[in-house]
Amino acid sequence: MSKIKPSKGAPYARIMGVGGYRPTRVVPNEVILETIDSSDEWIRSRSGIETRHWASPEETVAAMSIEASGKAIADAGISAEQIGGVIVSTVSHFKQTPAVATEIADKLGTDKAAAFDISAGCAGFGYGLTLAKGMIVEGSAEYVLVIGVERLSDLTDLEDRATAFLFGDGAGAVVVGPAKEPAIGPTVWGSEGDKSETIKQTVPWTEYDSSTGKFPAITQEGQAVFRWAVFEMAKVAQQALDAAGITANDLDVFIPHQANERIIDSMVKTLKLPEHVTVARDVRTTGNTSAASIPLAMERLLATGEAKSGDTALVIGFGAGLVYAATVVTLP
Repeated sequence: MSKIKPSKGAPYARIMGVGGYRPTRVVPNEVILETIDSSDEWIRSRSGIETRHWASPEETVAAMSIEASGKAIADAGISAEQIGGVIVSTVSHFKQTPAVATEIADKLGTDKAAAFDISAGCAGFGYGLTLAKGMIVEGSAEYVLVIGVERLSDLTDLEDRATAFLFGDGAGAVVVGPAKEPAIGPTVWGSEGDKSETIKQTVPWTEYDSSTGKFPAITQEGQAVFRWAVFEMAKVAQQALDAAGITANDLDVFIPHQANERIIDSMVKTLKLPEHVTVARDVRTTGNTSAASIPLAMERLLATGEAKSGDTALVIGFGAGLVYAATVVTLP
């Protein structure tokens, strides 16, 4: 018989607060058209994107995360000292070590919180949320901060007609804490590494030659990604509904990764979401912010009143890897 004492965590976990930060610079499609042969109408029809935010040198991954996290902590009604874990999902923190999460945890004023980064692309928020839920139920932390943050403008090839208009910068954060009833459903997640070449960095850092003036960037096979997202991710979203024991009719809100409005529209149609379900369309003015897109969209829906506390929401992220994560949550 094991001599290890059982964990004394909470029975369930929930999202308690949410916060977001968008860089001050707003970039309309007209700026993108200075470097690619396209049109505002084409960009809007292909993606739904009208504007995006690009960070200044001062708006670093850490700085944006701290701003978003401060709002989330305040929204949750706790203090930074109570945070026992900080999980940061990002692909645009360019130091291999140390993790940016450690800097964030320190500057927020946590009491030596566990802190680490994860790299799960556009599914990163879902991955972080699942890890946070496990930490709380297992008992290793009472409150966990989950951050999705990107400076994708640093990884954008402005001469690539297929991707130059897609990406934006920003940070979104949530505080996850204990709950007396289920408020974060089972996660349906996974990876399809055989499709890893469809979204990737152009060259690894070890092959980067600064003399060329061409910084590594994110590139993708647009049609392949679109087909995968539309057909396969709708199935994953349905699996998350099934795992939570609800149907589309039980939903109040749908918050998919803000990759492309055409993908969002197709998923809504495939899932046969009722008209009463509010659908996040933050992509129009924020662009694709990868790991930050779901918490940023969640924060905006709550701030505008399009969604309200206690609503049941389906969230799904998907992207480079290819990886995905979907779950049903109760909004804070």
